Amino acid sequence: MEHHVTVGVDGSPEGRSAARWAAREAVLRNVPLRLIHVEDWPISPPPPRLHADSAKHWAEEVLADTAKDVRRRHPQLDITTRCLSGRPSTALAAEAVSADLLVLGSRGLGSVVGFLIGSVSLTTLSATETPVVLVRETDEAEDGSPTRYGEIVVGVDIHQACDKVLAFAFEEASRRDCTLRAVHGWKLPPVFGHAQLLDPATEREADRGIAEMLDDMLLPWRNKFPEVRLEEKTYVGSAGRELVQATAGADLVVVGRRIRHSALGAHLGPVAHAVLHHTAAPVAILAHV
Repeated sequence: MEHHVTVGVDGSPEGRSAARWAAREAVLRNVPLRLIHVEDWPISPPPPRLHADSAKHWAEEVLADTAKDVRRRHPQLDITTRCLSGRPSTALAAEAVSADLLVLGSRGLGSVVGFLIGSVSLTTLSATETPVVLVRETDEAEDGSPTRYGEIVVGVDIHQACDKVLAFAFEEASRRDCTLRAVHGWKLPPVFGHAQLLDPATEREADRGIAEMLDDMLLPWRNKFPEVRLEEKTYVGSAGRELVQATAGADLVVVGRRIRHSALGAHLGPVAHAVLHHTAAPVAILAHV
């Protein structure tokens, strides 16, 4: 299988930002980039009275313009384009099967920092086990200057195996030569009652135990990636809220989601849901058992 990064584009500012982010990622990985457009219009409504021929022409222009923009920034990058028909979530999930990574644009909530998870993004996330990165619209320099990468934040659940999440986070930090901050939020068991009544010494002792568990989980990855500058942090409180607060200024946020085989119910956990709706950085979602 040929390694490559796939990005869905739709002519929107978010799609353009997603394509630029995906191109930088493809360069980091030294793999080709595939630009995909799916003709169905659920992401961006078509102009009024747009007939089939015009729609196809418009789609081809979107792909051509996006490819031109990316090539101007990365002349040596191998880029291919494909225009598909069908339900976007189904087509994108099918394309993701052979990809190392799927990148999608995601709209912000107006002046509120966060993602608006539309039906296409949510359904695509649920339909694929390939890592998916959601990217918001960003203002970028037009001079194509080298990218300076900031830190990566990864949410770690010490109570379940999350090897795929940690492998992705460490590999990304290694590629970018940047700091990786591993964050775990925890709550006091209900038996302790109101947190404010708890002896501070007892809370500190519990936090030390949680920190040791986090350190033990990260030890094999620290040994495998000795070049990665790793920071570890535990918080008392909601895992989702604390992780969102920890992402301020991050270049990338990495979280996991449990694989659900039932057609009913949400396919995103509360932590992934909180991060997707309340952080401005690109968010990588890793499906794991």
